[in-house]
Amino acid sequence: MSNTAVIVKNLTKKFGDFTAVSDVTFDVEKGEIFGFLGANGAGKSTTIRMLCGILPPTSGTCIIAGYNVLENPGMVRQNIGYMSQKFSLYDELTVYENMKFFAKLYSIEGKNIDYSVSEAVELVNLKGYEKEKTKSLSAGIKQRLSLACAIIHKPQIIFLDEPTSGVDPVSRRNFWDLIYMFASKKVTIFVTTHYMEEAEYCDRIAMISSGTLKEIGTPEELKTSKMIWNVYKIKGFGLYDVAQVILEMENVFDVGLLSDSIRILSTKLTPEDIMSFLSKKGYVGYVVEVADAVLEDVFVSYAGGQNR
Repeated sequence: MSNTAVIVKNLTKKFGDFTAVSDVTFDVEKGEIFGFLGANGAGKSTTIRMLCGILPPTSGTCIIAGYNVLENPGMVRQNIGYMSQKFSLYDELTVYENMKFFAKLYSIEGKNIDYSVSEAVELVNLKGYEKEKTKSLSAGIKQRLSLACAIIHKPQIIFLDEPTSGVDPVSRRNFWDLIYMFASKKVTIFVTTHYMEEAEYCDRIAMISSGTLKEIGTPEELKTSKMIWNVYKIKGFGLYDVAQVILEMENVFDVGLLSDSIRILSTKLTPEDIMSFLSKKGYVGYVVEVADAVLEDVFVSYAGGQNR
């Protein structure tokens, strides 16, 4: 039996002359938390909608839970849960009524509906909210309700499209605790995000930019063996002016100004080269050192958008 939950080969989506997703290929293993990392407009939501059978691809193949999305979309939907980027439940219904509605959509019938709702309520910590109207809920509770509706039929694979957008950090952390809980039960999680710290929680990450898959690996692999630039850090005073000067250097790909330092992505340079350049420009007394790459550095490298 295959241990692969998602197989994507040469997936492409065009809207007229615009290519939203271009020739994307990857696999996701069963029980894996797979992150799809990209900026807004990178093609994340378009990809996840094709995988869920919501949007037909222009070309390419998607095999989800062993079923071809184009040939057997009904069986795909029975084996997946989908949580969309925007909250899409019914505000005038209660939590229980929303969950009951989704249970029926997934062909759960009779006494099994109440059991399934009760089980989902326990799993996502919604106890006590069942009679509340959805419109009165906080963003964090709405988020949990969306997840409950997506998993009420116990799917093998859960697709989450930017699930934590618009919620506070505590709710985001609690939501990821739920994701880990489902993964521990061998449920496959496919999650899109543009939050770098969220991507760190994933087993593997695929980086997408302008509809093209740039790189795939574990967070550690991406920050080490697959990092294509050197990273340097400058500490000192007057950092805004220093950053403008660094932009004049050759072989500097990206300059990021933080509250207490400047991060530089470069190649063919050493800390001594940077200090010498600054000294010639009249800037002395700065500390320049090699820094470990963080995921944001990797993403900027592959996204290719020079911050100059």
